[in-house]
Amino acid sequence: MPPTKDVDKNATDHLVEKYIEENDVMIFSKTWCPYCTKIKNALKSAKIEFYSIELDKMAEGDDIQEALIKKTEQETVPNIFIKQQHIGGCDKTLAALKSGRVAALLSPPEPEAKHQKLEDDALDSYDYDLIVIGGGSGGLACSKEAQSFGKKVCVLDFVKPTPIGTTWGLGGTCVNVGCIPKKLMHQAALIGEYAQDATDYGWAQLEQARQHNWSKMIESIQMYIRSLNFKYRVDLRSKGVVYENSYGEFVSPHRLKITDKKGQSKEITGEKIVVAVGGRPKYPDIEGDKQYGITSDDLFSLKYDPGKTIVVGASYVALECAGFLHGIGREVQVFVRSILLRGFDQQMASKIGDYMSAIGIKFSHQTVPIRLECLEEGKPGKLRLHYRQTLESGEVKESYEDCNTVLFAIGREACTNELHMDKIGFDLKKANGYKIKTREEQSTQIPWLYAIGDCIDDETMPPGQPLELTPVAIQAGQLLARRLFSDSSLKMNYYNVATTVFTPIEYGAIGYSEEDALSKFGEENIDIFHSEFVPLEWSICHHREQVKNMSYCKLIVEKKTDRVIGFHVLAPNAGEITQGYAVGMRLGATKADFDMTVGIHPTCSENITTLSVTKSSGESATQEGC
Repeated sequence: MPPTKDVDKNATDHLVEKYIEENDVMIFSKTWCPYCTKIKNALKSAKIEFYSIELDKMAEGDDIQEALIKKTEQETVPNIFIKQQHIGGCDKTLAALKSGRVAALLSPPEPEAKHQKLEDDALDSYDYDLIVIGGGSGGLACSKEAQSFGKKVCVLDFVKPTPIGTTWGLGGTCVNVGCIPKKLMHQAALIGEYAQDATDYGWAQLEQARQHNWSKMIESIQMYIRSLNFKYRVDLRSKGVVYENSYGEFVSPHRLKITDKKGQSKEITGEKIVVAVGGRPKYPDIEGDKQYGITSDDLFSLKYDPGKTIVVGASYVALECAGFLHGIGREVQVFVRSILLRGFDQQMASKIGDYMSAIGIKFSHQTVPIRLECLEEGKPGKLRLHYRQTLESGEVKESYEDCNTVLFAIGREACTNELHMDKIGFDLKKANGYKIKTREEQSTQIPWLYAIGDCIDDETMPPGQPLELTPVAIQAGQLLARRLFSDSSLKMNYYNVATTVFTPIEYGAIGYSEEDALSKFGEENIDIFHSEFVPLEWSICHHREQVKNMSYCKLIVEKKTDRVIGFHVLAPNAGEITQGYAVGMRLGATKADFDMTVGIHPTCSENITTLSVTKSSGESATQEGC
């Protein structure tokens, strides 16, 4: 981010120091410099965030460069600082990347948390063979699988209300405030698009009658979710798993204090304990955020129409919510701090942004909120979000935008911070979102403690692609129970896990992103086959004229083995398309296997079996005809 304004803003030396102090990775750059571009690309490939200013585009650029020369004795750009330490130019920074110095500066090693043997580390007997803390997808799957081996199992689940009082039933994020209501609202938006398509398909007056009732949609979705909550409770009871609607916290090894919604407490013990508490959305820690803002935890059961909405964030949650809100006719603006869909293929992320912009969703880039205030009470009321934006020129401006609802979707933190894990000798760090460091996939340094799902620290998971996905948590939970209570040794495999982002045009992915493939295999060792195409269903729809050519797919292929290592598709129904190809990817499908697969005509998926144009060829990827 740019330095904040202060009384010394005209002092160039002070300005330089502010840039260096307020940004972990600070690049003083010029737009025409190839070495500046080179190091920026290298940092992007390494997924390292940086802030840069272009001195040749700034009125005070020459003064800043003079101040840098005085400070560093370096006369060229790029001039790079990391954690306030001067690194140097492009070559020195590349060397620091290769040696690990950059990583060490950005993530200094923490002393490994050591499990301290406590007096009651082992008990003579236990109330349960297994206690699972968390009744989400992973926790329920683990508990039921453990019970199938004849074990005595208890599940704890308790939802602390959001700042505006939202709560929900058994089943975790996916069922209540995640995948299920998100997909249903995505479908509501698609139906609105189909109504617009209707005229070109010969249907009269459907578009004119296109009106959306927020309250009716919420009522239908919540009725369905409550039916799932009930089924989960019945399923646990029928399988003999004890369900406690209580909040659990450690008091000593193997021992938990559990407290229900009436404040009544008791203690229980478990020979083995699995933490499966998932995560909750973060707030930006600005004035008024929790008092007036909401998150996805609130949106899916919101009893009033949100009206004009500002979505703060560029995660998949942010873009999905912005997409369906726009699709049902609400005005939406998205505040983006840095890049869209961090961790996903950036070409695909850029295409999603282009599509969403083309259909009328406004994006404000390099924008961070600084204060939220209420102008008028109501449901919805009228809010004013103050923000700071960095323009392409490097200039920083502060302004505000009025709206009815502000939705924060800036990331999540694990719900572990109030488990009192220090009571069992386990140290949690705010720096990694209070996530649990594991080894051997789900085990920890405490021999009777395990963790699954979204509360696991990605960095300590096995090599592959750890993903915060419901099916991943379910399979990990089932496999853990089998390893604990049977002779199974099968572990969760995180390679080639398929996923889909349900933005207005869906994005499905398996395997490596293009950035990761280039970093791991090298540009000379991969081919990227790609195609732009028009979904047949869109070809006669006039209202889709601006976006009908935006569907796209690509396969990333390792030249040496011909193996497909990355699969990416941007198209209607991408989720359904991607799931089928995941089987082939897991089995090591080659480009020749894709080529020999006869496509189903005319479908979007068919395009993936006919890819012949590579990026390196420079030929047009636009498909013509059938």
